[in-house]
Amino acid sequence: MKNIEDINRESVKKILSSKKIVDFSPGDTIKVGVKIIEGKRERIQYFEGVCIAKKNRDINSSFTVRKISFGEGVERTFALYSPNVSSIKIVRSGKVRRAKLYYLRDRKGKSARIAEKIKKKIGIDIAPEPKQAIENVASDDKIKKETSTDEKKTEVSKVKKQTSDEKLEAENKPKK
Repeated sequence: MKNIEDINRESVKKILSSKKIVDFSPGDTIKVGVKIIEGKRERIQYFEGVCIAKKNRDINSSFTVRKISFGEGVERTFALYSPNVSSIKIVRSGKVRRAKLYYLRDRKGKSARIAEKIKKKIGIDIAPEPKQAIENVASDDKIKKETSTDEKKTEVSKVKKQTSDEKLEAENKPKK
């Protein structure tokens, strides 16, 4: 006999196989695409705001997004694995030190801003065949040197031409 947790995990795996869900955290500004049905038509409406809370509970996972609309704060809670949520896009990552950002409800204007998290890439990609990579790098360096000398020559000739044109203009100007 299966537990409810096992059934929930299986349903989450089934949903994840068909739909890609972005990994985001509280403090991130996200754009949630919500499916809206009007009569026979179906369209996607985007709700963009700051994620102030995220609850991870298998199939019952949810997140809350807050935005300011016409000077009024609007919060909306979405089920993470809901069929009504068509897409989630991260607009910018926020640098916060809390899991729940309910304190933003009391703040307005500049005090409600969240600093942006800057992601750094550290390290290099490891090539499977290092000998070929070294040969490619050496040939690339030779090509770069040749092109850089050609570019320098053209730049120098442009500068010389500009200075000679300026001298001619100065000579041709009538004296006051």
